Amino acid sequence: MNSRDRWMVAALAVALAALMAGCGTPGAPQPPSLNLPQPVTDLSAIRAGDQVSLFWTVPKKNTDKLVIKGQVTVRVCRQEGVGPCVDAGKVTMAPGAAGSYSEALPVLLSSGPPRVLKYFVELKNRNGRSAGLSKAVETLAGGPPAPVRGFAAEVSKAGVVLSWTPDGESAVVRLQRKLLTPPATKPQQGLMSPQPEPLEQSFLIEDVGQGRALDKSIHFGETYEYRAQRVARLTVSGKTMELAGELSPPVRVEAKDVFPPEVPTGLAAVATTGENGGEVAIDLGWTPDSEAGVAGYVVYRREGDAGWERVSPSEPVVGPAFHDAHVQVGHTYVYAVSAVDQGGRESARSAEARETVPNP
Repeated sequence: MNSRDRWMVAALAVALAALMAGCGTPGAPQPPSLNLPQPVTDLSAIRAGDQVSLFWTVPKKNTDKLVIKGQVTVRVCRQEGVGPCVDAGKVTMAPGAAGSYSEALPVLLSSGPPRVLKYFVELKNRNGRSAGLSKAVETLAGGPPAPVRGFAAEVSKAGVVLSWTPDGESAVVRLQRKLLTPPATKPQQGLMSPQPEPLEQSFLIEDVGQGRALDKSIHFGETYEYRAQRVARLTVSGKTMELAGELSPPVRVEAKDVFPPEVPTGLAAVATTGENGGEVAIDLGWTPDSEAGVAGYVVYRREGDAGWERVSPSEPVVGPAFHDAHVQVGHTYVYAVSAVDQGGRESARSAEARETVPNP
């Protein structure tokens, strides 16, 4: 090989080496994605009577952390004891959707003694393959408490009075309340801003046979919906769990404030005389009303068998006191006071106070 041939071979070798070291060199082949949806991690369950409802979130990505495309088939199954996971149903959902499923328990699972019942969901791809079952969520099989009968609600000045027919046994009743008139504007921000009323709340009431409860936390002007169910607290397999009965039909109430203020108390009357036989008068005082929305008070007076007459101005008296200078020496007067709210509603008259204007 002459010198010219050797130079060409060397140049070709250098070019091949540069090509092999370049960015275009393919790496090791990667296995294809199996497109298995990630298992559900937030499964929850609620039992009410014979009905079990499950809730979860469908993951958006598969086990290769790639975005799932297309619908996901969700298999729901339940397991009693150490037996197999028996199919309970199947739904199809989009990735990222809020999943839910409800079923009426078979007779064998909705009767008998309480025992643990587990639910799972399994997400499958279009080929019917999955990454496995979700974590189990536990509820109770067995006969539920009796449903609440005769459930009713009535608005009172102190709040909403809820009542039902007692079943003759001590039990726990769960009251569920939903606000049907949510605020139209966003709540104010800041530490001193009032907190918005929750859209949904629940209360546990120890039912000792009275069949009655008072919800004091309502706001007048709002509309609410109530439901009730009995709840049994049981220890099964070393765990304290709840077995809830059927929810009552909903009861709706419109919390209108049509109630007058409380009747004022502590009314007292004292006759006064000015210096050197000057002006005579009767001073009145009473316990101020602590209710919100009270605009003031109205003072009434009568003498002998005559009827009541208003002696205070047309506008309500703001403070719990009144000075009556239109009295005569030697006369006896009887007084009563009522409270008036911002809406013009007036309470009944207070207990009477009697006073005689003495001779100077």
